[in-house]
Formats: sequence, C-alpha cells, structure tokens
Amino acid sequence: MSFRLIRPAAAMLLAAALSWLAVSPVAAADEPDLIFRRSTVFKLLSPDDKLATYGVDDPEVEGVACHFTVPEKGGYKGWLGLAEQVSDISLACHQIGPIRIKSKMSQGEDMFRQRRSLFFKKMQIVRGCDAKRNVLVYMVYSDKLIDGSPKNSTASVPIMPWGANDTVQKCGDFISG
Repeated sequence: MSFRLIRPAAAMLLAAALSWLAVSPVAAADEPDLIFRRSTVFKLLSPDDKLATYGVDDPEVEGVACHFTVPEKGGYKGWLGLAEQVSDISLACHQIGPIRIKSKMSQGEDMFRQRRSLFFKKMQIVRGCDAKRNVLVYMVYSDKLIDGSPKNSTASVPIMPWGANDTVQKCGDFISG
C-alpha cells in the first residue's frame, strides 16, 4: 500500500471520529455563552493560547447562573481540536433571580459537561445542596477516562428571598436518595 493511500484513509477516519463526537451525548449538552477571551501566549503563525470566560444557567434550578474560565490551547493542534486542554478551571455561581428548584436532584449531580480533549477528557460542573445552611454548592473539575485531576473550584449560592414577596425554597426538600 502506498503512502498516498494511507493519508486519505487517516483523514477519513479522523473526520468520522469528529462527526461521531459532534452527536455524542457529551457534545449534545447546551453550549455555554462565551463572555470574552484574552490571549495569554502569542503564537506567530497559529492561534494564540487564550483564557475564555463562559456563562451557563443551571437547567434544573431557575435563578442561578455560573461563570467559568478555562484555558484554551492555541497552535495548530488547538485550532484543529486535537490538543488536550489543561485542567485549570475557575468557577463562580450567583443568584440572578428568584430561585426555583424544578425537580428532585441527587447530591453531586451533573449540571453541565463539556469535552476538553478529542476522546478522553471532560469538564464537569456538578451541583449539591448543603441542607443545613440552605445553600446550593457547585463544583467544577475535569476528568480523564483513566485518571482524573485534583484541580477543582467550588462556588456556593445561598438561597435568599428575591424581593419582598418571594418565598424561599429549602434545597434539602429536593434531595433524592
């Protein structure tokens, strides 16, 4: 088999893998809103490394929004989506309106997931409830198929009244199992 035949076959395999990932459940989650990006490492002939800040609403808890900042690899591998992204992620979550918990939830339940490498790494924001203090707790971390990362960030959102007539829900009433 000649080298000319191997190259198109590899390109077709890569295209098939990328199209499969585009419809996989992890990629099917709602995309976060890009707030802004800042370059951190200049690269002359390829895209720069950047820090990007995104916003995402909690789909199960109305009135809570989270913002996270992630490094995004530049270079040709980053541009093609082949670079493995680092696990340094910061997180802040806040009450932005009356908090309404829509249904029962498990402690540590996924609130948001995003792929961070071509196959094996994903970032997750999980949610829990500190029932004693009536506080929603969010944690962001990344994991790999084989080993995870201890790098993480935590944010707390106390459930407070929003306006004079707002009734405050107790997050402990919505914890399942």
